[in-house]
Amino acid sequence: MLSPKSTALVRATLPAVGGAIGEITPLFYDKLFAAHPRLLSDLFNRGNQADGSQQQALAGAIAAFATALVEHPDVRPDAMLSRIAHKHASLGVSREQYTVVHRHLFAAIAEVLGDAVTPEVAAAWDEVYWLMANALIALEARLYERAGVLRGATWRPYVVTARHRETADVTTFVVRPADGRPVPAARPGQYVSVQVALPDGARQIRQYSLSGLPEDALQFSIKRVDGDPAGEVSGHLHEQVAAGDTLQVSHPFGDVVLDDGDGPLLLASAGIGCTPMTGMLAHLAATGSTRRVVVAHADRSESTHAFRAETGQFVAKLPDAVAHVWYERPEGAWPADRTGFADLSLIDVPAGTTAYLCGPLPFLRAARAQLLAAGVAPADIHYEVFGPDLWLGAEA
Repeated sequence: MLSPKSTALVRATLPAVGGAIGEITPLFYDKLFAAHPRLLSDLFNRGNQADGSQQQALAGAIAAFATALVEHPDVRPDAMLSRIAHKHASLGVSREQYTVVHRHLFAAIAEVLGDAVTPEVAAAWDEVYWLMANALIALEARLYERAGVLRGATWRPYVVTARHRETADVTTFVVRPADGRPVPAARPGQYVSVQVALPDGARQIRQYSLSGLPEDALQFSIKRVDGDPAGEVSGHLHEQVAAGDTLQVSHPFGDVVLDDGDGPLLLASAGIGCTPMTGMLAHLAATGSTRRVVVAHADRSESTHAFRAETGQFVAKLPDAVAHVWYERPEGAWPADRTGFADLSLIDVPAGTTAYLCGPLPFLRAARAQLLAAGVAPADIHYEVFGPDLWLGAEA
């Protein structure tokens, strides 16, 4: 809880800080990478830095957390913190790195806001930062403990035992621990981080959803992303990594996981967002679930729809499941009401449904709005975003 004095100061200065956050965060990253260049090459996503999405995500998280502290002082934004903590744990973030971030972030704030940052204002925002940082440090420590790894030591070498081409730009990799130890437990919906050594010496990291849970192995599927450096890791994995090669892979993390209840489910996705949904469907089919399951997926066409056949097979194995698919550009005869973007208002959503969404941000916003209109409770709508979460604290 923020102290009364700091609450007043943060409330008074939040408009100024929020208004300048678009200048503060790029300057912060410039300072951080100037002092610690290996962080850009070995921890942060260079593609997200180049297009500005990481800066936007950081700005949104800071503003959302500060707003929550002053508007709802007795309620900690645990959902937001949990999402960030899982991402950090999968990267192996350590307690010491929060001190490094603090130093350069506050230097950027002081430089942008100048004389407006009095010692009292600086102390108030310092309190905000350490409330957020210490909460994340504690959450991450529990995640490391639960995973059975030392603080930040989440990486293990895995051998690629198989790779399968799903579509022209989606490939599935199956990996097993190189040391022969057991595969870590994973829950449907979680992801792993994969680190690759690139030709320029960088060791870039990307996170990929588990698209299945094969015995004694981990399975993740990767869509090749166009552009440089946005697609440097996916391109490397598609072109350079074959069966028998070794990858550095993290313990599975992620807080958007299939619940253990028996109520109805809606699994809605667009594009490569089908990967965690396929993992969830595989689990439901393997465990003989009798839950009511509604699958909704949108894609460009039949040929770009990864796991199209598998989805049909899993749905057929479930006694009370149905699938709805939309294609923007169908390649053959296709119903008119299933051509174009997904429209969840066209399907029957059972009362008491728990919904899981994954896909691009416009799809998530539209799907969430349609589900709310259908009577699904906001607390029962869970989402996963690939890349920086620009929705943190700003759900519409």
